[in-house]
Amino acid sequence: MNITRHIAAELNVAHARVDAAITLLDEGATVPFIARYRKEATGGLDDTQLRHLAERLQYLRELQERKAVIVNSIDEQGKLSDDLRAAIEACDNKTALEDLYLPYKPKRRTKAQMARENGLQPLADGLLAEPNRLPESEAEHYLNEQVPDIKAALDGARAILMEQFAEDVELIGRLREKLWNEGQLHAQVLAGQESQGEKFKDYFDHREAIRTMPSHRALAVLRGRNEGILSIALKYRADDVPSNEASVYETLIAERFQIKDLNRPADAWLHECVRLAWRAKIFLSLELDALNRLKEAADADAITVFARNLKDLLLAAPAGRLCTMGLDPGIRTGVKVAVVDDTGKLLETATIYPFQPRNDVSGSLNVLARLVKQHGVKLIAIGNGTASRETDRLAAELIKGLSAGSLHKIVVSEAGASVYSASEAGAQEFPDLDVSLRGAVSIARRLQDPLAELVKIDPKSIGVGQYQHDVHQSQLAKSLDAVVEDCVNAVGVDVNTASAPLLSRISGLNKTLAQNIVAYRDENGAFTGRRQLLKVPRLGEKTFEQAAGFLRIMHGKEPLDASAVHPEAYAIVAKMLANHPAGSLKAQDLIGNKSLIAQIKPNDYIDARFGLPTIMDILAELEKPGRDPRGAFKTADFAEGIEDIKDLQVGMVLEGVVSNVANFGAFVDIGVHQDGLVHISALADRYVADPREVVKAGDVVKVKVLEVDAARKRIALTMRLNDSSSSATQRTQGAKAAGKPHHKAQEKAPNNSAMADAFAKLKR
Repeated sequence: MNITRHIAAELNVAHARVDAAITLLDEGATVPFIARYRKEATGGLDDTQLRHLAERLQYLRELQERKAVIVNSIDEQGKLSDDLRAAIEACDNKTALEDLYLPYKPKRRTKAQMARENGLQPLADGLLAEPNRLPESEAEHYLNEQVPDIKAALDGARAILMEQFAEDVELIGRLREKLWNEGQLHAQVLAGQESQGEKFKDYFDHREAIRTMPSHRALAVLRGRNEGILSIALKYRADDVPSNEASVYETLIAERFQIKDLNRPADAWLHECVRLAWRAKIFLSLELDALNRLKEAADADAITVFARNLKDLLLAAPAGRLCTMGLDPGIRTGVKVAVVDDTGKLLETATIYPFQPRNDVSGSLNVLARLVKQHGVKLIAIGNGTASRETDRLAAELIKGLSAGSLHKIVVSEAGASVYSASEAGAQEFPDLDVSLRGAVSIARRLQDPLAELVKIDPKSIGVGQYQHDVHQSQLAKSLDAVVEDCVNAVGVDVNTASAPLLSRISGLNKTLAQNIVAYRDENGAFTGRRQLLKVPRLGEKTFEQAAGFLRIMHGKEPLDASAVHPEAYAIVAKMLANHPAGSLKAQDLIGNKSLIAQIKPNDYIDARFGLPTIMDILAELEKPGRDPRGAFKTADFAEGIEDIKDLQVGMVLEGVVSNVANFGAFVDIGVHQDGLVHISALADRYVADPREVVKAGDVVKVKVLEVDAARKRIALTMRLNDSSSSATQRTQGAKAAGKPHHKAQEKAPNNSAMADAFAKLKR
């Protein structure tokens, strides 16, 4: 199998483009670098395509390595035929490859192997080929010291045939796909676990087609099994079918080996071989395969959901470079306060106690007022945890008392702030600062620039995932790291203000190089040009090539250093300046001047190295140098007086922020310390296949309260503001009755308890 051609076919792109991308990856180029600065070579493959290409490349190379091991193993056994070698070479997935290898795979001695050693292979072959023979009579010819009686002989022959059936590659492939396409997953509560497993109540007796089972339900059922609440089994026949009746799977096995029921002497014995082969051997293996396949598909889906939410969160619009005060709410332990300047540098910290038991409101307001006046605070960032609404009211009193129209308060997600506080990165950045105060610094900074701050936190701790602790952890970490890398490089960083954790995510850099850059900056002052980076210890030309385009140097000697134009293309810009129709220009004259840029003819600057895609990128960057791909900053206004779930009433229309998007809907923070669920069926006035078609994490939305269960902390919301508490359910039922297409998740009522329970646990 030619890996390059195989991937090219999957991506539906030219073979040469894939070959070029693979060469670049093998040379150490990163995905962001290739996507941004090597478009000519790859035909403009974007970061998503390149990530898929890199994943498939790794998978197929591992497959090739495994093929080599298998071919060598079979060859050493003297059983490698040309047809078998060709079949192995043609395999494009690991499951099919292992099916081919199964008959030749060294394994512990089986009953079939021992039967062959005892000379029973001819007996098995004879009865299969000539069912007219009487099994008992034939078995008499094979008795010996190891086979003392007829029963032992027939048991050995049966073991040989069962193994033969179970190792037939074509048959097993057909049975596997049929079971996957038609099997029903049946979950049941284990005896005595009803009260302990209340959160899994929806699955106490649940049946669903395994092939179409959504990832959130699959992961919920698998979690229930792992916690000892549920048992799960794959059903391949209806309950009303007698167990002694042959299943369609047994029929397929019989047909494959031309076993028929013609009342011949060996027919009944052969059918018993088929029955035992399926029920005691093949099905058990295929059931395990199907459950693993379900888990892998659910993991992949959940990881994709997490990655998309993380990307939306990281690329949330920054409030900007303004002096900001961060408030980390608390009641008994006080509200932690941190003021950072417009670059995120910590200026001062404090702890105030406006709530019980001290109730020092006046003293708290005095402290906050002094900090605002002394440091020129423009923004107040309030963490959305416990006591956030009370702290929000305190900030409102502060703004009112100061009559500060230019001072604004905003509630922000504090997910992961406590993790950062106790992390190695937090300790290195603020070794002498109390752990509890580091969280307030993080809250302030994530309002200024979410991306710059959130990269310091393990992505899994940011809390935008779906069953994140149940999925394959190394795959999750790899996917999330790729998202962070893509986001950081899409925005770019100011090399003179960026932290080491942020710099470490830049293409070509790592933790050590990032720390070396910060150390060099601290020792020698701000960088004045990109080429100066080559003076940083261990940062060579290759690394510079990968990283330079994503590192910005503001107000340096070279104006292009503040842009995404790569240093390797500065010569192109120099030609544009020298040959401009308006006469020889300086870079300052051209940058940002749309009319002058429009006079440049891109085709005039194409050469052997730089094609039209790069030239167009250069012109776009010159027009808006260092442009930030993130949107305009906006935030939700939580309703006054609605601070607890008990304050909610059905029918209220509120503003909130989408905190998480799952396959079954979106969770929205409406300021009551418990996110509400907008089920997928309540997101829009139309059919929605994917919630991300409508919303993404960080969006400000208006929602209507459909149902409230304060005791169980469940809130059902709708973005269809004309909905009543019953209309959502009626709408879904009506669509099903009319035969209209609908999402599987939309078959559930909007306030699906298992979903809400799972998410509540995830948040905790």
